[in-house]
Amino acid sequence: MLQLARDNPTWGYDRIQGALANLGHEICDQSVGNILKDHGIEPAPERKRQPSFSNWKTFLQSHWEALGAIDFTTIEVWTKRGLVTYYLLFVMKIATRKVHFAGCTTHPNEAWMQQIARNLTDCREGFLLGATH
Repeated sequence: MLQLARDNPTWGYDRIQGALANLGHEICDQSVGNILKDHGIEPAPERKRQPSFSNWKTFLQSHWEALGAIDFTTIEVWTKRGLVTYYLLFVMKIATRKVHFAGCTTHPNEAWMQQIARNLTDCREGFLLGATH
């Protein structure tokens, strides 16, 4: 509860209570208010409002280990059939900046993308294991 209030300075007692309920913790909003006050955390309107850039920075800091990025790039290759476009898919873990080459194809269709997603999220060896955002 304290972490939710610190990471989300614009959230009021009701919003925090709702987030806790989504996690399976039943508590009333008044109790949330009392606990936050006991720990010196003011209600949302009195907490320092931060510019949107700071809110984005707070989000990134609190989710750093769970963030991944993915993007395509293309290359043109001369083959016996002429110029062919290849689509390359790269994935990066934001916290470590480790880059993984996910695959290459001339036709990035739905079936190919589904297989890449399965490979990246494999429960034992998937590159994005633990990434949720």
